[in-house]
Amino acid sequence: MTTVEATGPLRPRGVDTDSRALVLSGWSTVTGYGVGRDALRDGLLSGRSAVADLEAAGFPGPARAAVVPGFKAADHLGRKGTRTMSRSTAFAVTAVDVLLRELGPEVTEDPERIGLVLGVGQGNVQAAMDFTREALTASRPYHVDAMRFPDTFLNRAAGQSAIWHHLKGPNTTIAGGRLSALLAIGYGARLCRGGHCRRLLVGATEEYSQARALLVDAASGPSDTPAPLGEGCLVALMESAADAAAAGRVPVATVLATHFRATPEPETGGAELAECVRAVLAKAGATADRIRLVAPLGEHSEQEEAGIRAVTGRSAMHWLHCRPLLGDAFAASAGLQLSAALAAGRHWSEPADLALVTGIDRDGTVGCALLGRPA
Repeated sequence: MTTVEATGPLRPRGVDTDSRALVLSGWSTVTGYGVGRDALRDGLLSGRSAVADLEAAGFPGPARAAVVPGFKAADHLGRKGTRTMSRSTAFAVTAVDVLLRELGPEVTEDPERIGLVLGVGQGNVQAAMDFTREALTASRPYHVDAMRFPDTFLNRAAGQSAIWHHLKGPNTTIAGGRLSALLAIGYGARLCRGGHCRRLLVGATEEYSQARALLVDAASGPSDTPAPLGEGCLVALMESAADAAAAGRVPVATVLATHFRATPEPETGGAELAECVRAVLAKAGATADRIRLVAPLGEHSEQEEAGIRAVTGRSAMHWLHCRPLLGDAFAASAGLQLSAALAAGRHWSEPADLALVTGIDRDGTVGCALLGRPA
């Protein structure tokens, strides 16, 4: 057992050291249901699966997956600058664009004080494999499409999103597997509380590709039945409750706490998850009976439920299972869980209610985030 909760960046001198209440003042999402919150809410609350048969010509690889229907970057962002965008980058830039348009220009009027923390997986593995293949099979190693090389970088989506929208604050990429979005929220909270920026866009993005399907297949054991692949993105605005109130924004959730641990055997990670749940409740000064909604990752579902129940007992909670509906979205998985929790606000609608987003990843990362309903 190893605790991996980091202390975060050093606090600049003169910064108020109190833990300011942080809230999510808005969010946007791209999922297998389409672009936007309404598409997610309609699909999720109806229980409709986004997993569908794919056309081999457009999506070589597995025959079924939960891909964003009909998505083209140019349709949302215009043709200029989008020709070489990967899907995961385009998802992030689009989600940020939708959110900033909705919130208005005041959010970015001081671009030096708004940053971006974005979770990713292994980067764009399809671009990396294609670029490597071209270098090995072309008549000369340098006969490659240089315009596509930036898509092989882990920080491409975060960097392009910041450039596109003129965000000049901290820009961070978190490569944390399926819990990347929760890790991004934890890191972003430390940036805000440390005085490194006034507000942050936080989230995660992932795309479907044949290369990713090959990696999943290679990592699966002979008895494993991998879930259909998914893709998507979440971006949310994180800021202090005071700043949100001053700007007239109504928060959708309060960011109470995150906590992470590691286990060498994910199949027995329930005990580690229980410790994470106890930790976030202690940090928030809350009791388990206030948890009204749980959004588990579902990769090791039995262990995950056992870990949660070890803390909450048999208290009544709404369980929101996203994986069967939206597929395995890898780096965006926890982001889609968080999106689903926000979309299902009717299940934790009272000021004292809490929502818990959890995960046990096959790589050994265990963690959770606790959200509250603003008063």
